[in-house]
Amino acid sequence: MTTIITNCGEIAHLSIGDITKPISGHEMSDKESLVYAKDNAIVIKNGKIMTIDQNEVMIDEFIPWYTGGNITNDSYNIVDAGGKAIIPGLVDSHTHLVWSGDRYNELSMRQNGLSYHDISNLGGGIMKTVETTRNTEFTNLLSKANDRLDIAISYGTTTLEAKSGYGLSNNTEDILLKVISSLAKNSQCNVFSTWLGAHDFPSNKKRSEYIEELIEIQLPNVYENKLAKWVDVFCEPGWFSLEDTERIVNASHEVGLKSRLHVDEFVDSNGLKLASELGSVSGDHVAFSNDESRNLASKSGTMQTFLPGTPYILGKKIDLPIQKCIDEDWNFSIASDFNPNYSSLSMPFIGSLLTHRLNINPLTSLVASTRNPASTLFESDEMRGSLAIGSPADLNIISSSYIDGWCQTPGINPISKTMIDGEIVNSNKTI
Repeated sequence: MTTIITNCGEIAHLSIGDITKPISGHEMSDKESLVYAKDNAIVIKNGKIMTIDQNEVMIDEFIPWYTGGNITNDSYNIVDAGGKAIIPGLVDSHTHLVWSGDRYNELSMRQNGLSYHDISNLGGGIMKTVETTRNTEFTNLLSKANDRLDIAISYGTTTLEAKSGYGLSNNTEDILLKVISSLAKNSQCNVFSTWLGAHDFPSNKKRSEYIEELIEIQLPNVYENKLAKWVDVFCEPGWFSLEDTERIVNASHEVGLKSRLHVDEFVDSNGLKLASELGSVSGDHVAFSNDESRNLASKSGTMQTFLPGTPYILGKKIDLPIQKCIDEDWNFSIASDFNPNYSSLSMPFIGSLLTHRLNINPLTSLVASTRNPASTLFESDEMRGSLAIGSPADLNIISSSYIDGWCQTPGINPISKTMIDGEIVNSNKTI
């Protein structure tokens, strides 16, 4: 069946140049190149975008009998956008989707002056979630993760990366990765799995013992059973050192597992530099990375992925050098970092943090939430993140006629309808 979205407002196609590559610099806000004006229609066939052209032309060519409204018959599924804008499906390239437990008591601890390290040393943080997750059955973990994924889809996310990391043992990490694999098989959302066994050190093992377990036991299980596409390491002082990280990543690369790394969240420890040297597809957090490392990352193809929700939820200033990345033409993306501390799967809210707190152009924020992160997740022949002719029809109809509206309603969902592979998977009430 052919699907036609008629009566579109602005369409953020983002399809200039090589769509397998990110867009950088001031080109990210070039509306003339990245956005079609209103009064176009999108024709979708076999789940892919067939053409985008003037509304009247498409109606005359395909459905000359059409007079308006939503219609489904034997040949066509017609969706009337009502003059609302269209954006690509949102791509959340950094989430901790699978875990169990409750750490909302940690807010008052932070307000009383305790740091992330302090809370961890008192039995909170990652290890508290690990303990609860280890005691939760597979079916319960899967049910929670499914509910969270549905929430992400409701906010326009059509592609999502999910990490393990709250098991810290071969058995529980295996369970978490199998939960993610089940999501990938059974959800219409594009779900990718990352093994984060190196998230912290379990209390019952020495650091050296656990690193040996990661390399000699967990890693073979991951690649032999094809449980993840990437390895991740929490490379921060107090957790995994640069040397630890390099050793784990090199072992993973030897068996064909690429890397995307947590780096430079709290201080500049040259984590982004290491990620670039190791050929990681992304270095995430990167709040404190130095300019030399950022320049190296952009040249080497390692995506800087900023997670502004993290400093927001920790009560810190959102002081991220995104404008400098634009001015210096350095590639970057943004993602949610959904986790037990930051319980939000709304990519429009992450876009709002950029636009309302860092004065970043909404179109730039959209590119950083779609095409750029997609370039770190998909193989070139499967690429999503833009509305290019021939690409899978992953898109959102938003509540505004202008694409800028995708991230301007932080307390209200701006997503009206979501399509994945040309099928409507979500409809919301919007203002």
